Parts: sequence; C-alpha cells; structure tokens
Amino acid sequence: MESKSKERVVALKAHLALNVRNVESSIEFYRKMLGIEPSKVRRGYAKFDVQNPPLNLTLNERIVNERGALSHLGIQVATTDDVLATRRRWSEAGLIPRDEMQTNCCYATQDKSWVHDPDGNDWEVFVVLADNLPETDPCACGDKVQIGTTGQTSSCCV
Repeated sequence: MESKSKERVVALKAHLALNVRNVESSIEFYRKMLGIEPSKVRRGYAKFDVQNPPLNLTLNERIVNERGALSHLGIQVATTDDVLATRRRWSEAGLIPRDEMQTNCCYATQDKSWVHDPDGNDWEVFVVLADNLPETDPCACGDKVQIGTTGQTSSCCV
C-alpha cells in the first residue's frame, strides 16, 4: 500500500521499555553496562537517555514471573576493538562478560561479548565480520569462547 503523503519522518532514536523485577538493581546494572547515569528516576521507573547508540531505555518495575518471548538485546559496533573496549569497560565496572570470538551466528561471522541483566536478559556487543553466510547451522562457535577472565569455556549463542 503506497502512502499519499511524501513527508519524511525523522526518527530520533529507538525506544526500549523493559519490565524489571527490581528497578534499583536494574539501575545499578545499566549504569555499569551503559557507563552513564539515568536521566530520570521515579518510584518503580528509570530512564536512560543513551547517546551512543541512540536509545531511549526505560525500566518499569513490574511483577515478572518469566522473561517472555524476548530472545536478547544487542549493540552493534564497527570493529572488534570496539567489542573489546566495551568488554573491558564492563569488566572494570564489575560485570562478568562472556566472549564469543569468530562465532557464526544468525548466518554471519561475528566477534561478540555478552552480559546478563538482573532479570536474565542477555545483552551483546558485537561486530559483523562476514555477513550473509550460506544456510547451514545458524549458530556455531569458533574455538575462542571464554567466560570472564577465568578462561572457562561455554556453549555459544546464549
């Protein structure tokens, strides 16, 4: 269906609203993960106005029994160095990243690192190294998967 209007809408940023069990513990996690303070905090609510990447992230305290249909969340960056810099920042902030380097996931070769928020939501920072791989196994890790700084290995793709 073609629109009669030719007006272009300029999107400012994406908005993501997450239901969380405890807004205070989630604020602490997202401070560390994003490296910024919330722009607004109210009883049972917090907002992070993220500039890079542009994101309006809100946390809404609710009774949450399960995670629901959400698979995971992510931030795509330009280079592996960006992945590693983000991973270092997360580690320095006390989070426990899990690396997946040279992994084939979603029919692309990627370098990535993961953290979990207090409600079990998985966040990744990733770079796409090769895209549009043939349709084979949609997720197969390379041999460089590591949890934190302990050297433990893990299965891939959360």
